[in-house]
Amino acid sequence: MTRAQAKERNRSALLDSALQVVSRDEYTAGLDEIAERANLTTGAVYSLFGSKNGLMVALITEHLRPYDEEIEQAAPAGADLLEAVDAFARYYRRSCDAPEALSRLSLQITFLGRALHDPELGGRLAASVRSQENQLTALFTGRPHGQGTVTSQQSHRLTTALNALFVGLSQGVLLGLAPGADEDYFADAARALAAGMVVAEPDPASR
Repeated sequence: MTRAQAKERNRSALLDSALQVVSRDEYTAGLDEIAERANLTTGAVYSLFGSKNGLMVALITEHLRPYDEEIEQAAPAGADLLEAVDAFARYYRRSCDAPEALSRLSLQITFLGRALHDPELGGRLAASVRSQENQLTALFTGRPHGQGTVTSQQSHRLTTALNALFVGLSQGVLLGLAPGADEDYFADAARALAAGMVVAEPDPASR
């Protein structure tokens, strides 16, 4: 095994262990137990993640956000804006039915609550959220809509609104507060947000 492979193995082992311990103890999870479960030392945690906060943010990144490949597959490259938004909304709703969806929500609430009192963790989580938003912004940018094409700035504004919509709806689904919010409901709500967006007309000079 190469040094790089060993590093990745240790990183994965620590993340898997952290998920188990944090799911039980929330943010009071101890690094000693996390490292022991991974058959490593706490020194490996600091070497790979820099701090407990670094490990926690990596856990969020690995286990809570949609995977890049899945997002790309959810909204085909050839689709226009409304088709892409519809497809992504349906993908997001299906994620609510995943076996790990409730534990994922529990982790989100745990970390958000902790971040309110820990500026370092709050900053790291904000950076992780911005990274995901940038991915979605890129996914919608350049897609045709009406008589124009979606710009990066327009896509970013839409992404912010869609994230707020999906987070609220998914929490309602998982907590039993939105029993009628099926795939069609998610898709209709998302399309309504995107439909009225005015986009830039194509630049004649670029034709």
